[in-house]
Amino acid sequence: MDAEQLSRIQFALTASFHFIFPPLSMGLGLMLVVIGVIYFRTKDPKWRRLSFFWVKVYGLIFALGVATGVVQEFEFGMNWANYSRFVGNVFGSLLAAEGVFAFFLEGGFLGLMLFGGNRLGPRLWLFSIFMVVFGAHFSALWIIMANSWMQTPQGYTIATDPAPARAVMTDFWEVVFTKSFIPRLMHVFMASWTVGAALMMSVSAWYLLKKRHVELAKSNLKVALPAFILFATVNVVIFGANQAVEVTQNQPLKLASMEGLWESESCARMFVIGWVDETTQTTSGISIPCLLSFLAYQDINATVAGIDTFAPAPIPPINLLFQVYHFMIVMGPALAAIGVLGGLMFLWKRRLYTSRFVLSLLVITVFLGEATITSGWWTAEIGRQPWVVYNVLETAEGVSPVLAALDVLLSLGMFIVLYSLLLVLFLYLLNRKIQDGPEELEDVETAEVSSLPDTFRDIFSRRQRAADLGEER
Repeated sequence: MDAEQLSRIQFALTASFHFIFPPLSMGLGLMLVVIGVIYFRTKDPKWRRLSFFWVKVYGLIFALGVATGVVQEFEFGMNWANYSRFVGNVFGSLLAAEGVFAFFLEGGFLGLMLFGGNRLGPRLWLFSIFMVVFGAHFSALWIIMANSWMQTPQGYTIATDPAPARAVMTDFWEVVFTKSFIPRLMHVFMASWTVGAALMMSVSAWYLLKKRHVELAKSNLKVALPAFILFATVNVVIFGANQAVEVTQNQPLKLASMEGLWESESCARMFVIGWVDETTQTTSGISIPCLLSFLAYQDINATVAGIDTFAPAPIPPINLLFQVYHFMIVMGPALAAIGVLGGLMFLWKRRLYTSRFVLSLLVITVFLGEATITSGWWTAEIGRQPWVVYNVLETAEGVSPVLAALDVLLSLGMFIVLYSLLLVLFLYLLNRKIQDGPEELEDVETAEVSSLPDTFRDIFSRRQRAADLGEER
């Protein structure tokens, strides 16, 4: 393989690994705000215990997300120098805004969130959690904005003097509100909230299976399960369907490729599962008549353009795109169905708490959710090929001109080893935190005080003694 192919593989590996963590941090962060509000309103100490527990889990996810995200910035310069030079005036400004406005906001309040639970008071601690979560979403907004511009570029001109050619921003607001931005933003946000609720629900179900922290797990599940059902269902019914409309309007060849639709078809069928033979240009499998026409045009008799309509335009790898796309559209409704099943079991005399089968299904939702959201991102990126900026710059033209295949191969091997170790470490630490479970509030307070410098520890102890004396009086 040449440097271009190896660079594609390397970026796919590093970006996919990184993509595990941002959706989890946004979704879990939102759920943290929810249980923080519940504690603030009820003053029930179980919600404070759960807040301390999930904040630690959030900190681990955040750390891995930052560590793996920085790598891609270096890849832009080293592996994709021509691409970076071409889009720098547009893409670079959006990424810079993400760092200045979002990442520093998120990072600035992170320390208060992680270590301020017993030092800020419930109101300020909840505010710090909210600001971290807001920063995570604000950061994702700029990233999705930049990626959406690559999908549906507008608000720019091509400058050729001086050479080489490059995209130059002409209208900031056109770049910001490119045609695919809002639909993709809402789809990603809702999918992230689904995965975050799934993580909270999965751990709670696991505790019930193991009969550990039973009362805390029941309370946590009562919050996480309804949120999961709401997010998963809305994402499938509203935002997922809206994505079909957006792709139909702005990237019709991508839509045809996702469905393996070689020839234009009225009352176009939509496959549930199948296989594409690119040699014979045929697609076979289980399909639902007219569903693609309905999703794309809200008309079962509408004609959906086939791949042949766009010939001789270059097309993406059809079968790979077909498989990852159909995994996503099958698993999205399946996740919603699992949630509804859990909800029905809960309503039926609380049988959810004793049903090992349904609890086991809830445990695996976080893994299925991560796989589903990753396949959705793969669908967006593979479907754009062979363009890195759709219909403007081909991926092959974006690779660094002096890059040697051996250099990429060595760095790819290093990343495989390093990311394998990081994955094992992440799973080990996450499992350890889950195994330990929520700590008693007294243990948390003791641990926080012991981490203070001696001077502040003495002040805290004196204040605590004074408070105790006041309560005795």
